[in-house]
Amino acid sequence: MKTKLPIIKPHLYLTADVPQNGVEKPTPETGLPSDDELLDPYSQTVVRVAETISPSIVKIDVLHRHGQGGGSGFVFARDGFILTNSHVVRGAHKIEVSLTDGRNYPAELIGDDPETDLAVIRISAPDVIPAVLGSSSSLRVGQLVIAVGNPYGFQTTVTAGVVSALGRSLRSQSGRLIDSIIQTDAALNPGNSGGPLVNSRGEVIGVNTAVILPAQGLCFAIPIDTAKWVIGLLMRDGKIRRGYLGLAGQNIDLPRRFVRFHQLPVESAILVVSVEPDSPARDAGLQEGDVLVAFNDKPLLSIDDLHRLLTDGVIGERATLTILRRTEKIAVLIVPEESLPRSAE
Repeated sequence: MKTKLPIIKPHLYLTADVPQNGVEKPTPETGLPSDDELLDPYSQTVVRVAETISPSIVKIDVLHRHGQGGGSGFVFARDGFILTNSHVVRGAHKIEVSLTDGRNYPAELIGDDPETDLAVIRISAPDVIPAVLGSSSSLRVGQLVIAVGNPYGFQTTVTAGVVSALGRSLRSQSGRLIDSIIQTDAALNPGNSGGPLVNSRGEVIGVNTAVILPAQGLCFAIPIDTAKWVIGLLMRDGKIRRGYLGLAGQNIDLPRRFVRFHQLPVESAILVVSVEPDSPARDAGLQEGDVLVAFNDKPLLSIDDLHRLLTDGVIGERATLTILRRTEKIAVLIVPEESLPRSAE
């Protein structure tokens, strides 16, 4: 006697009703999970942020006297104001902006600041979508960040990573130090300059500015809190005024006996190696070999400390430089002038 085996009908589902590994049951039409169901929370965040910020991204093409260049930027105001890097647009004879919807517009330079490597340009275009500016003060190491730009001309390229470090310092092309730089491992390449670094809420928290080409994963962005301050001044004045003394110096360590004898609060200072003619430093009587230890009673550990103190508020105002000249400590009166920007060409 033969036993009849039950007939098992093929099932449309790979599993019955219970999701496995957090994946919902496949759709009856295809037998496969939908695209949304396949995305993990990390992917969903990156996709959402990319969709949010991409309409604000612009590609910038510039024409210089000796060639062409370009980079990235992003719209930050509905009346066509765009933030980018100073080194992208400085000295350009022609600037053209391409929006993600395919529109192209000529742009005018509103102002730039080589000291922070930031610039504001403007286009006359309707219906632009501005990015939301966040805050960089609450960033934490390890936080998810997304970078969007146009590396090598590939428009609106998205990369993701984390905040690798905070509080870095980066030397600008003008020689001054930019403070509070954000370090990230979100991949950046030439052409990303000026594009936004964005948090998981789609808010801009930095402006991508530099890559260390021989290294991998060492990329830097200017914090958006710095950028907000620069934006306001560039839109008002077209530039940022800084003080100028007219001297060249180098950082030195002070002999311990000098520190004790003069009761100095620091053990390093600035050695004056040259003084420019017809400069505030020359008028104040500074000499080669003088050692600068304080400016308006604020200690000078390095040239960068002096740069930070030469703000627009000291221009045209009498200030006090404390110097060591041979065995004497002397207070010298000096009137800083306005620093004129270097030519881009």
